[in-house]
Amino acid sequence: VMRRNPFGMDICCQKGSRSPLQELYNPTQVSLSNTAILHQIRRDQVTDTCRANSVSSRKRRVLTPNDLKHLVVDEDHEMIYCYVPKVACTNWKRVMMVLTGRGKYNDPMEIPANEAHVSSNLKTLNQYSIPEINHRLKNYMKFLFVREPFERLVSAYRNKFTQKYNTSFHKRYGTKIVRRQRKNATQEALRKGDDVKFEEFVAYLIDPHTQREEPFNEHWQTVYSLCHPCHIHYDLIGKYETLEEDSNYVLQLAGVGNYLKFPTYAKSTRTTDEMTTEFFQNISSLHQTQLYEVYKLDFLMFNYSVPSYLKLE
Repeated sequence: VMRRNPFGMDICCQKGSRSPLQELYNPTQVSLSNTAILHQIRRDQVTDTCRANSVSSRKRRVLTPNDLKHLVVDEDHEMIYCYVPKVACTNWKRVMMVLTGRGKYNDPMEIPANEAHVSSNLKTLNQYSIPEINHRLKNYMKFLFVREPFERLVSAYRNKFTQKYNTSFHKRYGTKIVRRQRKNATQEALRKGDDVKFEEFVAYLIDPHTQREEPFNEHWQTVYSLCHPCHIHYDLIGKYETLEEDSNYVLQLAGVGNYLKFPTYAKSTRTTDEMTTEFFQNISSLHQTQLYEVYKLDFLMFNYSVPSYLKLE
């Protein structure tokens, strides 16, 4: 089988070369086997949570193609990545473009961020036929990355509602939030929607009307609803808190770890735990409790404890 690596050189893989899935479950390297145990624990946590909450996760519904639009497929390395916005997904999409680009891209960080989000640059699972989908779900290594749910939420709020350039979000969601949550809103605020307070954003998320109206935007949708971990068995669950190690482990399993490393750069604007604590200071304990209920499965499934700053009722 001829395979191309990201640097455009053809590497000849013997028929016996191992897929990431084989390498994960039967590691040939000792260094990989210790990490494999950690990921087994994470997988078990998801399985146990799904089982314990099968009532709230309702009966096993059949997934539709629309449910699979976040699953990016890498045919060459037999991997499927479910992207979760605000969990290093821009960098992971860049890496997937290098992996699937057949030598077109070499360095993930040379790919502009906006290009990483152009949907035609990556192939998603919903573009395949049902038999092809089933074959890939069974034989490819499936992975996703998760983050402490409220830190991810604050990160989404800061990015979408406090940055002046995000006018499409202000128009689409900001105006709706101001109209619904703000008494005596000015005409300008109703028109622009560019000064949404975090308290108003939270009130909007827990409002039953919001949840009946349409699904959450992907930036604040739960991981549970974006990636369907109770219906799709993820082989590997990476965490934002250990992003570099977990990402490079995936690349190692894919057999590209020697020449492709996950991009790291210190972002001073990154949302931290301290920052998240501050944002929650002005949220009433009733609203905190209701918001926790919305994201509860993500907390349980990915083993995040209830934040110490919460005053739950």
